[in-house]
Amino acid sequence: MCKANIWFLNAGLFVAVFFLTASTAGSQIGKRFPPEKRIVTDPVTGMQLTFLTSSQSNDYTIRDIHRHWTSDGKWLIFRSQRLPGETLAVNEETGVIVQVTEGAYMPAMCLTAKSMKMYYLRMVLRQPGQTRGGPVQVVEVDLVKLFSDSETGTLKAENEYQRVCGIIPAGMIFGKGMALDADEECVYFILSEEEAAKHLPAGMAVQYDSLNGQKEAGPSGIGRININTRETGIVTVVPFAAGNLQSDPVIPGKLFFSSGTEGGASHNTWTVKSDGSGLRPLNPGEENEFVSRAAGKTILQHLSRSTDGRRAAGVDPGGNIYLIDRHSDEMILLSGGHKTKAAGHPYPSFSPDGTRILIQSAMLSENSRSMDICIIHLPEE
Repeated sequence: MCKANIWFLNAGLFVAVFFLTASTAGSQIGKRFPPEKRIVTDPVTGMQLTFLTSSQSNDYTIRDIHRHWTSDGKWLIFRSQRLPGETLAVNEETGVIVQVTEGAYMPAMCLTAKSMKMYYLRMVLRQPGQTRGGPVQVVEVDLVKLFSDSETGTLKAENEYQRVCGIIPAGMIFGKGMALDADEECVYFILSEEEAAKHLPAGMAVQYDSLNGQKEAGPSGIGRININTRETGIVTVVPFAAGNLQSDPVIPGKLFFSSGTEGGASHNTWTVKSDGSGLRPLNPGEENEFVSRAAGKTILQHLSRSTDGRRAAGVDPGGNIYLIDRHSDEMILLSGGHKTKAAGHPYPSFSPDGTRILIQSAMLSENSRSMDICIIHLPEE
């Protein structure tokens, strides 16, 4: 699926950047934190909410468009201010928390559906919060080995669990997102404005759009790197600022991304194949396949759907979580009482088996802002 427009990386560059990579001060991959798991009754609906974190550390989910559960269904990954820039995992049954990256900083990672591995982007010459600049490593984490050694207290150096499986050249990437192909062979990323401009077709006018409430200028596009061959290339270039990159979880080589629209009133969703063909915006009917007609009955934000397509979930401006049956259009209130002054929205996401929803919530926060990781088990009917 990953062909055309290929560059090969210089072996000397790989050696150099490997030794330039430094660990995050005061943190170690595999570090364990005691369980914080709590069962709370929803004050509005009476539903049982399982808070997997409750430490006032400001824990938050990764992008709601990506997989949160490991392939064995036992662990969820999340980010936290307790270890800024790093990624952690919490065991849904025991509540044990484990650090699963070392030296990350970039807010971009993906879990595999077929194996117990995670991929993330890591700056080579980096500072906390830096998202663009020098070369970027694609790092693979062996979660099976990491969780085992963490549990037995036999942790080793970070390179025993983390493998650099590719390097994106300096200036090529705008590091605010990534996606893993369904065949788990390619990682996709947003191109930097400078890189996209090199490949912009003659006569294509640059557009200035509003994306996520911020004015951003094109051009942009999608790049890729094969994690087996380390080859990088261009998927497509567009004249606007692209964002919200997502791969189809089932169909290899199928991608989705968004563009802002002038004024920021809404976003357009686009699709493209990994070879650059089939670039087009989704029509309203296709976009509705990701949500439900029932959403029109109230204002819902951050809609997501279950893998089987049966259900959708969304949140209204008051932080109330709704569950929608996409066949009957029935909609019920699942959870309320989530603080509206929180540091982020709940962002509901379905588990792979569709039996529960993951959200981030400030319900237990003492300052009404810091988030915790929460699970809502769904009714069968």
